[in-house]
Amino acid sequence: MVQELAQDNLGNIVAENKKVVVQYSATWCGNCRIMKPKFKKLATENEDVSFIIADAEKFPESRQLATVDNLPTFATFVDGKFVNQVQTNKFDVLKELVDEVK
Repeated sequence: MVQELAQDNLGNIVAENKKVVVQYSATWCGNCRIMKPKFKKLATENEDVSFIIADAEKFPESRQLATVDNLPTFATFVDGKFVNQVQTNKFDVLKELVDEVK
């Protein structure tokens, strides 16, 4: 399941869940829109991982949990700690990142 942030509380979600994958995106970002269904597909295949979509422009505190200088950025967290991130529009690269936290 994918949860889209409604408030700037990604830090709480990361702290409360063992494994988290975040897609940082923005409404104007074409590659973000392209990757969103692929991100959701991975969520259905990895039910023990929390998948979160965070608007990088609306939620600055959430954005600070990773180094977001290009969109889309995908970041992984395990046990409340940042693990890795990639900036990509390629499904294979995203899948490799998710596989690291399985």
